[in-house]
Amino acid sequence: MTSTDRSSLYAALEEKLGYSFREPTLCETALTHTSWMNETHETDRSDNERMEFLGDSVLALAISDILMRRYPEHSEGELSKARSALVNEAGLALVSEALSLGQWIFLGRGEEQAGGRQKRSLLSNALEALVGAVYLDGGFAAAFQVVERLFQPALTDMPATAARDFKSRLQEVSQASLQLAPSYTVIAEHGPDHDKTFEVAISLGDKEYGRAQGKSKKEAQQNAAERALAALQTERRIS
Repeated sequence: MTSTDRSSLYAALEEKLGYSFREPTLCETALTHTSWMNETHETDRSDNERMEFLGDSVLALAISDILMRRYPEHSEGELSKARSALVNEAGLALVSEALSLGQWIFLGRGEEQAGGRQKRSLLSNALEALVGAVYLDGGFAAAFQVVERLFQPALTDMPATAARDFKSRLQEVSQASLQLAPSYTVIAEHGPDHDKTFEVAISLGDKEYGRAQGKSKKEAQQNAAERALAALQTERRIS
């Protein structure tokens, strides 16, 4: 990659980020994989591992702030599950792929031949490093704006179960209050094979706590778990 190519690629990346680096070397460091350093032995730059360490914390804080504001009715456990779904390796790799981040990363020849530009672990680490670079260059407010911009599609499309998993919550409550695990039973299936509706009942011990329908077994279980959780919480308050 020539210096001219590098400059034009950075400009395209900055446009996608919605942020222009005042100190371009920070961006360059964030995009430098350790394999590049091992092969080139350059002395005027470092790899992105330390910046990745910083970016991991900045990213977690920014996502936590966004989720707190967007979902004021959700519990700490629900918010933790949602954050984990967004900032785990798979979630970060999806955002990196949307950025086409792989094309900007400086890789050693061996890593390049091994398909490094498509590796999820490498892409997610580079994204964290890039967030760290924005933080160092422009402060937390700038990093927050970049994170909010990059994760907007994921936040918008985030499944309800990532932010509000009634099955997990019911498991926690029932184990703590009754020392029982929920039992899910499909009690009916309605409609043709291409358009089925499932009905699921939930029992704790020998008592049914809720039943609901859904277009898939998973959806029916979540809907039934929501009803069972409400019934269990009402019962506990009464008793």
